[in-house]
Amino acid sequence: MQCAHVMAMAVQKLFPDAKVTIGPWIDNGFYYDFDMEPLTDKDFKRIKKEMDRIIGKNLPLVREEVSRDEAQRRITAMNEPYKMEILERNEWWDLCAGPHVESTGNINRKAVELESLAGAYWRGDEKRQMLQRIYGTAWENEEQLKAYLHFKEEAKRRDHRRIGQDLDLFSIQEEAGGGLVFWHPKGAIIRHIIEDSWKRIHMEHGYDLLYTPHVARAHLWKTSGHLDFYKENMYDQMNIEDDLYQLRPMNCPYHILVYKRKLHSYRDFPIRVAELGTVYRYELSGSLHGLFRVRGFTQDDAHIFCLEDQIRGEIRGVLDLTERILLQFGFSKYEVNLSTRPEKAVGDDDIWDKATTALREALDDKGWSYQIDEGGGAFYGPKIDLKIEDALGRKWQCSTIQVDFNLPQRFDITYVDSNLEKKRPIMIHRAVLGSLERFFGVLIEHYAGDFPLWLSPIQARILPVTDNRLDFCNEVTPKLKENEVRAEVCHGERLPKLIRNAEKQKIPLMAVVGPKEVETGTVTVRSRFGGELGSITIDDFIYRITKASENRTSF
Repeated sequence: MQCAHVMAMAVQKLFPDAKVTIGPWIDNGFYYDFDMEPLTDKDFKRIKKEMDRIIGKNLPLVREEVSRDEAQRRITAMNEPYKMEILERNEWWDLCAGPHVESTGNINRKAVELESLAGAYWRGDEKRQMLQRIYGTAWENEEQLKAYLHFKEEAKRRDHRRIGQDLDLFSIQEEAGGGLVFWHPKGAIIRHIIEDSWKRIHMEHGYDLLYTPHVARAHLWKTSGHLDFYKENMYDQMNIEDDLYQLRPMNCPYHILVYKRKLHSYRDFPIRVAELGTVYRYELSGSLHGLFRVRGFTQDDAHIFCLEDQIRGEIRGVLDLTERILLQFGFSKYEVNLSTRPEKAVGDDDIWDKATTALREALDDKGWSYQIDEGGGAFYGPKIDLKIEDALGRKWQCSTIQVDFNLPQRFDITYVDSNLEKKRPIMIHRAVLGSLERFFGVLIEHYAGDFPLWLSPIQARILPVTDNRLDFCNEVTPKLKENEVRAEVCHGERLPKLIRNAEKQKIPLMAVVGPKEVETGTVTVRSRFGGELGSITIDDFIYRITKASENRTSF
């Protein structure tokens, strides 16, 4: 935290007209927002040099408590309007609880680095002043800083936006609008594989698939409460024949309408429905980030309608299904949180206790360790959130399981119990992958674009030693495709360059065809990671790729 203060002091020393706002610590570092002239990366060296000078002076850091009037006098004298606004909002006490070290000399200047520049609206309000945000990082020693910078370089190498462009997987076309994803053929193939697997596994677990509209009459979102509590994230309504319609931000109300289409008996439960439903949410242009923050995305959404005594079993079933799906992609380490009733909530204490106990017991049955987030549940019910850990140890929120007492009440959904009385079912929201777009971005970075064989858009590239062998290649490739092997021929260059190009495109397998291969009806297989694997028959090549894909293993 003290590094942020030193940075602010350095900035104002070099740029006297700069106005300071707030400078909190964040994961792996800190930032400070300034109202000042635009900075460049070249200014970083000057600021860092001034920070080093301040640290070297070993200036004492003193905690001083003053009256509100005295604080106002000092801030006015310093001409710091943003600090004055903080004071006037009674937030001054929250600005800093330091000092965290006795003097600037306690900071290891060799373990401090300035990282990047960004724009940020004051108070996050797009109608307010655009500020300059300077990010920095601080560690105990130089070795920790070097390890962190190495981590950052590896994360940069894996950036899904760069890899997505290099491998021609997706794009975001500004002509069409920010935050709207175009899936290119190779990316679309991967999406198809993910969706196909998702649907198959869900049907095996007793889910019925749904497809529902992208828009609905606005009153539906009034009933659901979205227009009251979520309007800032929704797009403007459309007037169609004097009736207002709304792009959907969620799929839940649609699934409830499907439930309400007929009267249900207690014998019908549990009812499980699932949909890969595209939703649209308004995000500020400054917050958009590749596939991670978009305006249109597809949720792997599902809802379970069940009885109170079925909650535990259904939650356990969702945990098993979640693990099965995530393990396919190599995700086996999870951070799990169980969030309990907040201060303001709907539903009586009895049903909250039963639902929370059911979630807890399901997690205990599963044997997963988890943390309790006391009071962190949604107002409509307790929930389980799961974060996956990627190859760099980063954690990504994907899966969520939420018990909902609110929407069943709002939509007045019921069933007939064994006494022929109308009762209200329990509704469970759940997603495994979350947003397909975001999950695809995580996958790209997790694998660094080196997708496993079963997921790779092109599994094998057929390479002729010379174009004289092209006829044989053109006979082999259709046979591979007929057996659902994703293959293509590439020619027109010398073989070493063809191999280099295939490796740059991260093709898992290369099948080289020369005179000997044509004569024996074989291909010489080269693996991107395993090197030369020798010559095998076409049938054996197909069989091994097919088996490896089915078993989610390497060739």
